[in-house]
Amino acid sequence: MVHLSVTYGGEGSWYYKEGRSDMITVIVLTFHNATIQAFFMGFLFMIAGYFTPSSYDHKGARRFLKDRLWRLGVPLLCYDFVIQPLIAYPLLQAGVMEFEGSYGRFLAMYYSEFHIGRGPLWFVETLLIFALAYAGWRFLARRPTDRVSSNAEVPGNMTIAVFALALGIVTFIVRIWLPVGWAFQPLNLQLPFFAQYIVLFAIGIRAYRHNWLLRIPNAMGRFWLCTAVVFVAVLFPILFVAGGAPRGEVSPFLGGLHWQCFAYALWEQFLGMAMIVALLVMFRQRFDRQGRIARAMSAGSYTVYIIHAPVIILLTLAARNIKLYPLLKFATAVLVAVPLCFALAYFISSLPLARRILRT
Repeated sequence: MVHLSVTYGGEGSWYYKEGRSDMITVIVLTFHNATIQAFFMGFLFMIAGYFTPSSYDHKGARRFLKDRLWRLGVPLLCYDFVIQPLIAYPLLQAGVMEFEGSYGRFLAMYYSEFHIGRGPLWFVETLLIFALAYAGWRFLARRPTDRVSSNAEVPGNMTIAVFALALGIVTFIVRIWLPVGWAFQPLNLQLPFFAQYIVLFAIGIRAYRHNWLLRIPNAMGRFWLCTAVVFVAVLFPILFVAGGAPRGEVSPFLGGLHWQCFAYALWEQFLGMAMIVALLVMFRQRFDRQGRIARAMSAGSYTVYIIHAPVIILLTLAARNIKLYPLLKFATAVLVAVPLCFALAYFISSLPLARRILRT
């Protein structure tokens, strides 16, 4: 949905942007992306961190590293060397990607340059780096196991608020020099967001060690849910308007010594922590079971992450001459793309070799 949003007018970078958006569409889709970006990737890193110690303890160092290289490294290489070049072909044919010469010449140029973690697979690449770092830390620390203990108290609301404040300040400092949109090449790592990603992966490990996710009080979840609503429904519009975004002045939010950048970094991290705590408690209380469809979607979710780029690129290119209001076109594309991605993922991840990699 985030990448479809960028396609039809939301802020962000993506392979293909349709570029026929009015101000209302830009505002709504940018609001959508800013809200989700505040928490969703950091949350995924936290969940990954939470399950890392038990996987390492169960498998041991050698099998853990072999499993990570197999499950993360193989899809990463497949995307970089097979899927990404295939994505380029329809973009070149449609004139979206500019390149002088034939597709064969493009491939020769593409394979002559070393890049890894292209497109959405930067996340898989980063998880692999984090897994290697964790294994190295366990080896150096000589920790036989990461034992689960319930002795440490669950962080309270004030601790979480101070943590969000500190993380917001660090994020702002990073973005003074590395604005949103900057990526470290050739690894395609968007370092302006990495303060949150690194810290939340570590928090996930600590949350496992002290069994925090099962011990967060329900009242804390309700408090942070209310906080998230205030940040989304009240503070974001104020920040958006006061910072000059309706006039097209977006760059001060993205980096540099600007009050907009500082305020946005704080808003982003406070909302991120609020959404994470609220969603953990909400799903623990109300959505702690799966039906047949949800189980199938869950099993295919990793595959969806890997294949969604070519699916939505082909879909949006095929529909680019259809005249619809951009917001309506975005909604329609979501209704088609999401089930299509999950259906294809279910089929692909059911194949023998793919099943071993994608559903392990």
